[in-house]
Amino acid sequence: MKRLITGGAGFIGSNFIYYLLDRHPEDQVVCMDALTYAGNLETLADAAKNPRFRFVKADIADRQSVYALFEAEKPDVVVNFAAESHVDRSIKDPEIFLRTNVLGTSVLLDACRIYGIQRFHQVSTDEVYGDLPLDRPDLFFTEDSPVRASSPYAASKASADLLVQAYHRTFGVPATISRCSNNYGPYQFPEKLIPLMVVNAFQDQPLPVYGKGENVRDWLYVEDHCSAIDEILLKGTAGELYNIGGHNERTNLEVVRTILHEVRKPEELIQFVQDRPGHDRRYAIDPAKMQKTFGWAPRTAFSDGIRKTIRWYLEHKIWWEHIANGQYRQARLASDIGRPMGEGLS
Repeated sequence: MKRLITGGAGFIGSNFIYYLLDRHPEDQVVCMDALTYAGNLETLADAAKNPRFRFVKADIADRQSVYALFEAEKPDVVVNFAAESHVDRSIKDPEIFLRTNVLGTSVLLDACRIYGIQRFHQVSTDEVYGDLPLDRPDLFFTEDSPVRASSPYAASKASADLLVQAYHRTFGVPATISRCSNNYGPYQFPEKLIPLMVVNAFQDQPLPVYGKGENVRDWLYVEDHCSAIDEILLKGTAGELYNIGGHNERTNLEVVRTILHEVRKPEELIQFVQDRPGHDRRYAIDPAKMQKTFGWAPRTAFSDGIRKTIRWYLEHKIWWEHIANGQYRQARLASDIGRPMGEGLS
């Protein structure tokens, strides 16, 4: 089987590529990524050594490039991780989020409809549901929860989800959708909460926390997310939506304090800053459908996952230093879709 992974030079996409290469030794993996600011070829350095892996630089919103790739590679399965995903950036510049997350998804769906695939999977987010009140810990997002996006990012992902559902119903595209809670783990770009706090703590820099740090997130270790998507691809039903959650709720302040404790740094490094507009209060996923349908449950407790994550950043200092100094941007390549599988990165 040949799997096309879009956005595979980013955080979750790259972890999923490594998961596939390890767990499905019979499959070929093609990664398509536009290499915007958060796309990092250094993340895929080990994957490039595998003869079953190939990288193509292309933008999912570029119809000509996407169609050419489908024509050349004829993927069996497409998993769409490609997205602009940082809420703060979506508040400053919503348009790029609409182009990538909405238009890009529609281009991929058209390609799947024209060239044919066994499965298209859309990787979405719990942020499409809006937020939950802090004083109602009994409430959780289910697949039937209404969509109430708070940010331009969340609205763009909700729009993409609706397109996927429409293409399944109207054109018969065999598509599934998953909505996950906040991920953490290796290779996460250090603008997101956990890697930013870890890297700043290593360097004795201030750790900026919005408001009072009371916002609650449900944390999911990235490998658990990968295993859930794999289950959906193997056993999921086209047209279905699946929520993937970790049952690891923590306030942002709790997360930051945990990181400081693990790296033995003082809490005086915490710096409370002005809250961002429309900041969602609480996310919490009910993964009961995943558990009932597939017997899936997250294996990684937050206490274990955060230690593994901190250790990874400690052992991969060069990776995040190259991001900090911009050196990672120098690794670029042309989208030569004619190169055969196995030639990797060049």
